[in-house]
Amino acid sequence: MASWFQRLKTGLARTTTRLVDSIGAALGRKRVDAATLDELEEALIAADLGPSVAAKLVAKLRQRKWDGEVEVDTVKRALADDIAAILAPVAVPFAIDPTRRPHVTLVVGVNGSGKTTTIGKFAERLGREGRKVVIAAGDTFRAAAVAQLEIWASRAGAECIRGADGSDPAALAYQALERAQTIGADALLIDTAGRLHNKADLMAELQKLIRVLRKRDASAPHRILLVLDATTGQNAIQQVEIFKQLVEIDGLILTKLDGSARGGVLVAIAERFALPVVAVGVGESADDLAAFDPKQFADALLGVGT
Repeated sequence: MASWFQRLKTGLARTTTRLVDSIGAALGRKRVDAATLDELEEALIAADLGPSVAAKLVAKLRQRKWDGEVEVDTVKRALADDIAAILAPVAVPFAIDPTRRPHVTLVVGVNGSGKTTTIGKFAERLGREGRKVVIAAGDTFRAAAVAQLEIWASRAGAECIRGADGSDPAALAYQALERAQTIGADALLIDTAGRLHNKADLMAELQKLIRVLRKRDASAPHRILLVLDATTGQNAIQQVEIFKQLVEIDGLILTKLDGSARGGVLVAIAERFALPVVAVGVGESADDLAAFDPKQFADALLGVGT
């Protein structure tokens, strides 16, 4: 099996090609002058890193000494190092707190972002570690999501708590927490609805769910993770804004990097919100979701490193 870094590079290939081609075009003169830096800034913005990040990166390049002809690989290496420096403060791997049993993680995000698959992958990983896991199928209006979670739970050796179609998600979450406490589970992972067409309804649903959980455990949930789909590009930034208004997000997961030419948006999100990035995903299997490593991500993004 390919290493995680190789899979990450493969997953980011479309983003990398788009970015590196633009860098190569900007460096056609092989000199890092004012015109080249302007073109590089435009290339970084086009790759979804955003205007603020692009300006910071170009300012860093401007501070460096560039004498004579400059190779594309030299500029790529410099950009990768500077991007890694921006990302380093937000790299916080997902982990459960052993003093909280069960450790309750609420997973939110729009429908189609990869919430359900992400929960399944976390459950499988925790199962491999010998942890006892309960999953709550809290998106009770999507039968397909419930069925998918049951399949993941079966693979992971986890228990999946489901309710009747359209049942109250808060009541289901309470039932799942009660069950997790009864069997001495290490972790409870709760899926949620992601319908944004009526933000007020979703806010009320999430707030009720949290309020009801706290009747059973005053400290729950212990983590609230937002799952973002990389293929949405700059729309992911808007999703962070919206969900931050709904609940206290304390971690991000970026999925579907393998299907996107917009992976650079992660840098824009990290710089803007400074929220922990706990994992990134490049495929469907459990091994295709891994802890976020800023240097590996930056190197893969620029197509450097081995």
